[in-house]
Amino acid sequence: MANLVNLESVTHGFGTRILLDDVSLGLGSGDVIGVVGRNGDGKTTLLRVLTGDLVPDQGRVTIANNASIGVLTQTTVGDDAQSVRDWIVDGEPDHVWASDSDKRGVVEALLPDLDLDRTLDTLSGGERRRVGLVAVLLGHHDLIVLDEPTNHLDVEAIAFLAEYLQGRIRAGLAMLVVSHDRWFLDAVCNRIWEVHDGVVDAYDGGYAAYVLARVERQRQAASNEARRRNLARKELAWLRRGAPARTSKPKFRIDAANVLIADEPDPRDKLALQQFSVTRLGKDVFDLEDVDYAIPGRVLLDRLTWSIGPGDRIGLVGVNGAGKTTLLDLLADEREPDSGTLKRGKTLRLGYLSQTVGELDDGDRVLDSVKRLREETKLATGRDASASSLLEEFGFTGDKLVARIGDLSGGERRRLQFLRLLLTEPNVLILDEPTNDLDIDTLTIIEDYLDGWPGTLIVVSHDRYFLERITDYTHALLGDGSVALLPGGVDEYLARRADAKRGRSAPAAVAEAPRSDAAADRQRKKDLARIEGQLDKVAKEIDRLHAAMATAASDFERLATLDGQLRDAETRHGDLEEAWLEAAE
Repeated sequence: MANLVNLESVTHGFGTRILLDDVSLGLGSGDVIGVVGRNGDGKTTLLRVLTGDLVPDQGRVTIANNASIGVLTQTTVGDDAQSVRDWIVDGEPDHVWASDSDKRGVVEALLPDLDLDRTLDTLSGGERRRVGLVAVLLGHHDLIVLDEPTNHLDVEAIAFLAEYLQGRIRAGLAMLVVSHDRWFLDAVCNRIWEVHDGVVDAYDGGYAAYVLARVERQRQAASNEARRRNLARKELAWLRRGAPARTSKPKFRIDAANVLIADEPDPRDKLALQQFSVTRLGKDVFDLEDVDYAIPGRVLLDRLTWSIGPGDRIGLVGVNGAGKTTLLDLLADEREPDSGTLKRGKTLRLGYLSQTVGELDDGDRVLDSVKRLREETKLATGRDASASSLLEEFGFTGDKLVARIGDLSGGERRRLQFLRLLLTEPNVLILDEPTNDLDIDTLTIIEDYLDGWPGTLIVVSHDRYFLERITDYTHALLGDGSVALLPGGVDEYLARRADAKRGRSAPAAVAEAPRSDAAADRQRKKDLARIEGQLDKVAKEIDRLHAAMATAASDFERLATLDGQLRDAETRHGDLEEAWLEAAE
């Protein structure tokens, strides 16, 4: 089938910087292409050229005459006087558009509880973005171009969006998407375009396949460079000896990348990090007992009892408005609970990355702001790092070092904020949506730092890949004031949300079944809190036994005793998990 859009020898730049240099590519029906690259490398420029919004300096862009293209940009806002209904369903009344199950599913999933008769000027920035996304999805387009579509969506909405798009793709829809959400890219894309240094490299498959292929390309390039150097040395030796040496060509193995990955150790040594964390933090970090917190019209936390220990790496999920940021503010001592007690460890040194970047001085220079904070720091890994080297690793080089903070993009400000947080050497990190506005390369840098960081980590994020990558446990705010441990992670959270929705849509006879009274409900929460406490203790016992076994490696009698204790502890842990699941149900 002919391409919907073609680029032929396209070159475009801004000022002295060339973002696209003699780029030729095409996109046809059924292509679902994820565009990745560092912030500022030309991803959005490529999208604008492809959609005809930007005329390139050189080259030709051809768009099929009969092709309909829907575009969601990061500045898509619509007309202030327009209503949501006018924008997404052309003003159709509910009984008309809701008769289409596809339209109804999209609106219910991405615009829950939003009055369609509201005008756009009454919506928040996040709500307008979601409305713009729905308008593009409901349009009759051959190609949709989405710039960061998962921004302002929670994990549940992102999962729905991926499933919905998969169905549209099977029907022939083409899509071009810029996103830093790697789980989403892997779920929907069949090709990846990497924009860098003025060129666009194409890879087959989703994000995981792209990473594998890129590693293989790098390995091959390194192998070729090493071979070139070896040949040069051999040629020099031949010139000096006067007799040529016969050499055989090294064989290229297609599974080299798989071998490289197989040899790579786990991202972090959980036991070693936890032991180090205990020495830095002691035994106590946060202890919450019967904590209540409410806002007008809604209870966010209801008699919450929760213990967070040294070295715990916790991911928090929940629908927007469930109280995730409120809980982080309470832990960070920026709010006080309505009732209950919240104890913090005596040696706690907390670093809090909030969703705002207002604490940065817009008039300050990047390098000056970092040097003034601390000229040199020893990272948790024990490695000394100067301020300038950290800035370079986080992408601040050249003119960016002396740039005013007020002139930085949102992603650059976020990077600088995280870097400054590292320099304070915290032993507890609380991160609220740390992936906002960051490109994938920067996310991998942050993940690399967090891999070796020995402290307590609490993260709120809708980026499923990031959350699963850096945390060990997932907890959910379920909207009823409780915080529940999810042994099954994000998958379990999505299953619970789906079950809850099915329960809400059940027949009235079922909905009106007798409910447990308040006392029984409170007892259930106490049981859950008790089991969670026991689970935490058994998990720590298992870690202690692992450490003891490592120490007694040569004492076989002691090892046998410890092994029996470990098996017993693991059995108790499994029984407690089953008991927790039964109590939760």
